[in-house]
Amino acid sequence: MKKPDRIIISRTDSIGDVVLTLPLAGAIKQWNPECTIIFLGRNYTKDVVELSKHVDEFASWDNTSTLNEKQKTTWLKDLHADIIIHVFPRHEIAKSAFRAKIPVRLGSTGRLYHYRYCNKLVPLSRKNSDLHESQLNFKLLTPLTGKKDIPSLDEIAGLYGIHDQDKPKTNFKNLLDKHKFNLILHPKSKGSAREWPPDHFSELIDLLPREKFKLFITGTAEEGKLLKSFLEKHKDSIIDLTGKFSLHELISFIHQADGLVAASTGPLHLAAAMDKLVVGIYPPIRPMHPSRWAPVGKNAHYLVVNRKCDDCRKTGPCHCMAEIEPEQVKEILMKYA
Repeated sequence: MKKPDRIIISRTDSIGDVVLTLPLAGAIKQWNPECTIIFLGRNYTKDVVELSKHVDEFASWDNTSTLNEKQKTTWLKDLHADIIIHVFPRHEIAKSAFRAKIPVRLGSTGRLYHYRYCNKLVPLSRKNSDLHESQLNFKLLTPLTGKKDIPSLDEIAGLYGIHDQDKPKTNFKNLLDKHKFNLILHPKSKGSAREWPPDHFSELIDLLPREKFKLFITGTAEEGKLLKSFLEKHKDSIIDLTGKFSLHELISFIHQADGLVAASTGPLHLAAAMDKLVVGIYPPIRPMHPSRWAPVGKNAHYLVVNRKCDDCRKTGPCHCMAEIEPEQVKEILMKYA
């Protein structure tokens, strides 16, 4: 059987999810080095996708927002793909791929519409699985490569294709201190994850020795407003970068810094993929727990309390996050400083 020439990986959701999907491109390239990989995503994740040397083309689904159904089908058909892999299932994309007559359409059995629009189905339940998100993605490759073995997280960490990227276009040498460990603290998550309390970040700032660490706070402009009192309190100890960076600039800054501490956010996964020291702080709640969403990288660490707990699943502060002590984070960081 002739191996496919053009393969679409479809993942039109957030930054962290996209980062954890990039190793699929690396695995496909190992299987078929000559193929062209097209990543179908959102405009705001383009800078993330283009970090990987394994992705050849980026196609934005946002560009179809003004098109009617027939035009979307034509747009997708013009990508001349042999295969589309629906990593993040979306009804309209599955339907358009079917109407575009992409020869092989891979999807999970977890969506009823895949039974109509996909011709290769993979049994896959993300919600109840014990596998990591990045490993679950690999299950979708089984019909393509014939390999049923799921790679370990260590193996997946070697498939991003980011570590040997060109030097970042934005240079931050004026901000960074070559004599210290340049550490990014990213306290907020845009509501996508349980967050470590600001008081814990405050204590961590006080615990870290100034002669060893230079500290930066990152986040959106809106998050900067939410952190106003926190930032004012620590203005003499940190560099406030909230609202200062585009995504491209944030990626460049992470690449030039040494490490990052955050909850389960896109920047955490980005830093891990770039082999930076990361400490992720997680709740034990399924499916938010680190077994599913831990950062994957050569220098990736996470902390979580060892218990099963659903007390704050719907509302209220997360006591399990609060039980993770700043001293625990410091202990990991000091091994690298």
